[in-house]
Amino acid sequence: MARARSDVTGQATAGAKYLRISSPKLNQVAALIRGQHVDEARRVLAFTPKSASRELSKVLEAAIANAENNHHLHADELFVKEVRADEGPTLKRFRPRALGRAYRIRKRTSHLHIIVERRAPEAPARAATSQAAGRRWRRGGQGQEGAATGATGDAAAAATRGTRRRTARAQGAGRAPGTGRAPGRTGRTQGRSSGKGGQRGS
Repeated sequence: MARARSDVTGQATAGAKYLRISSPKLNQVAALIRGQHVDEARRVLAFTPKSASRELSKVLEAAIANAENNHHLHADELFVKEVRADEGPTLKRFRPRALGRAYRIRKRTSHLHIIVERRAPEAPARAATSQAAGRRWRRGGQGQEGAATGATGDAAAAATRGTRRRTARAQGAGRAPGTGRAPGRTGRTQGRSSGKGGQRGS
């Protein structure tokens, strides 16, 4: 049986005790509507194929009716503030089995409580948040482009410095850039070969 209790202005509470369903099953569906607008919570419960949806829907409708009739709140301004499913007493039953044995059956019960409250519209805050996120995204994109350009320039400068160093080393050793031999080595080798040939001929 649903019961109503409203102690805080702007809030309304409804509850049901000794429901013949376990509290984990209720909490699994309750997580879907916690913090949602009452219209969205109704849609979620209507299209959720769980046995707990029916119990949650009845208590939610009772909480909305309490808010409208007892506190003169509009349903369009109500949000689900809290959904709590507590464990109730367990009914113990037994099933006869073979060889004179008996299996225990635990029939779980639970207590359900739902609190709805009136909230101010949050559309301007969401718009400001989206604009700030867009500015941060643009800043991040510019920073990434700048980092890529700087990396490309650093690589080109490093390649230029490496070419200059190789050229300077080749010139200091008396070698032509890009070759591994000295300029006069070929002439000296040919002179030695011709001298040896003249001695042999003589």
